[in-house]
Amino acid sequence: MADRVHRVTMFKMPKEEDRKKMLEAYNALAKNNQKDGKPYILSMVVGPAEEDQRSQGYTLVSKTEFASLEDLRYYDDACTAHGVVKTVVQSVQCDGILTVYFKPQEIGGVAP
Repeated sequence: MADRVHRVTMFKMPKEEDRKKMLEAYNALAKNNQKDGKPYILSMVVGPAEEDQRSQGYTLVSKTEFASLEDLRYYDDACTAHGVVKTVVQSVQCDGILTVYFKPQEIGGVAP
């Protein structure tokens, strides 16, 4: 897991119906992501952010894991299924997006 690339994207989507559209798009992404004829996203979790002042207006969060930076770049630049998600973002009210990615330096917890 330490060599995986983790990507976190947060969206500011004030309308619940827009968040539902995004969840549907991510559901399709989970089923349809393909690189070289097979699924390549190692892990994906998506859901609404809990209401909290620390959320700073972000209302939907996606966390994906990839085997390499090459796979992450494919996701960003060439994945047809991720392209559908990008199209949905452009069709709804989204007041901001923040994306970061990293390779873990420390891993812990009960279930690493």
